[in-house]
Amino acid sequence: MHLKKKNKEVEISPFEEFYFSLENDEGILVKEYLDSLRAHILLPKEERDEMVHDFEKAILFLCNTGVPLKESLERLAISNLGGFYSRPPVNWFSLDDSAKIYPLSMDAEQMAIFRQSVYLKADVVPDILQIALTFTIKRFPSFATTVKKGFFWHYLDTSKRRYGIESETGIPCMQLNIAYSSSQTFRVIWYKNRISVEFFHILTDGTGALAFLKALIAQYLTLLGVKSSNEGIVDINERPEAEEVENAYSRASHIAKNEIEKPKMFSGIMEKPATQMSGKLSFMRPCQVFHFNLDAKKVKDIAKLNKVTVTSYILSRLLIAGKSATDDLEGDISLQVPINMRQFYPSRTFKNFVLYCGIRFPIGEIRNDAIFLQKVSKQLSEKSSIEEMNRMLSSTRGIVKAMQYVPLSLKSKVAGFCYGFLGDRIFSNMLSNIGVVRMPPEYSKYIDKMDFVLGSTITNRASCAMITFGNTTTLSISKQTSDPSFEDALYALFCSDGIIPSVEGSKLNDI
Repeated sequence: MHLKKKNKEVEISPFEEFYFSLENDEGILVKEYLDSLRAHILLPKEERDEMVHDFEKAILFLCNTGVPLKESLERLAISNLGGFYSRPPVNWFSLDDSAKIYPLSMDAEQMAIFRQSVYLKADVVPDILQIALTFTIKRFPSFATTVKKGFFWHYLDTSKRRYGIESETGIPCMQLNIAYSSSQTFRVIWYKNRISVEFFHILTDGTGALAFLKALIAQYLTLLGVKSSNEGIVDINERPEAEEVENAYSRASHIAKNEIEKPKMFSGIMEKPATQMSGKLSFMRPCQVFHFNLDAKKVKDIAKLNKVTVTSYILSRLLIAGKSATDDLEGDISLQVPINMRQFYPSRTFKNFVLYCGIRFPIGEIRNDAIFLQKVSKQLSEKSSIEEMNRMLSSTRGIVKAMQYVPLSLKSKVAGFCYGFLGDRIFSNMLSNIGVVRMPPEYSKYIDKMDFVLGSTITNRASCAMITFGNTTTLSISKQTSDPSFEDALYALFCSDGIIPSVEGSKLNDI
């Protein structure tokens, strides 16, 4: 606490006013708490003072909402900091095989950012969310990092700092500025009742991101007094383990190599260009984001009726809508589908452990009938099989090894050739399905829904992501063009199937 002088008059902050109003024993309790807090934050003075101020605001909020002082300090227990802020940064983390491409792709003005969000049933309390992040980040050391350049590859260097939250003012999935020292590779954003975390894909995939988001939300609700068993939630005070930061591709490739017969170097990676949707690309990307909120039970029932998976059903609708959104009469429409490799090679890694398959059909074969839906289901089943994924795994490892000793200064051109800038040109669209997310019931009753948004691509006019919470399946569409053909066709398709979407979203920029 500091007293500031202005015009020879002492001006005190709301917290200081609160502190001076306390009885002697409570004042001593607060002073001891703050002294201990400072002892656990060995950061530069400016950052330390800012973090202490964060805790002061949280104490003030809790006490002003009727929580007794002693209980407030217990919720904000300093033990939740561990030793994270009192020890110097010593760890660094190599990139997983998938992550190695992402910093290279920035030379093509492409930064792979994605967002996961939770919508609460009450407005966010920023002062409490800030403390939740301060407590949670220490459990995910590979996220508390900054990107550095090595001679052959980029790497992640631990950054001990105050990780701050932001109020939302810009478009979703804006690029992160990682050029300066100790810059963050993720951001936590709030707006009204929504808490979002945006990640540079170099850090993690959808599974790792979800583990972080769930832990953050659990900690936020706990600070507000919600009690739960925390089943299925990462314990923020548990010591991180080596497996959580492993390059799971390496271990899996050693297991898989004996099952693959002469894999091709570029298996599943180098394909002919796909047909792109029509529509002028916007300067600002994404220029629109739409959320199709669907009745999860109805979606599941329709898929079950047709004896296909929910993902197959949605893919078929995206292919048909994509056909409606292009002027081309020939060519292939191809959808990229990320495949979580943890289902084949169990791993607790929070890093990337995803490969992908391409669902591809000639335009002339795409029809709105049961036969086409079965074709989509069959192709997805075949292309996402462990045999096909093993081939891609081997191919990916082969490319990484081939590039291993190429100096970093030359790698971006090689990466562009090998990967086609993340496969952008060989796909028309993408569907990334996180699946069904569950939280302990004590937390669930405070949550309305979730969504999952992908950042922009170079040539694709749309990217789609899906997540289910409770009875709401949210299909989010990131648009790179103002042409409404795709989302209009998709809406009509769902309506014809008896699913009337509740559509949210807006145009984010005038073209």
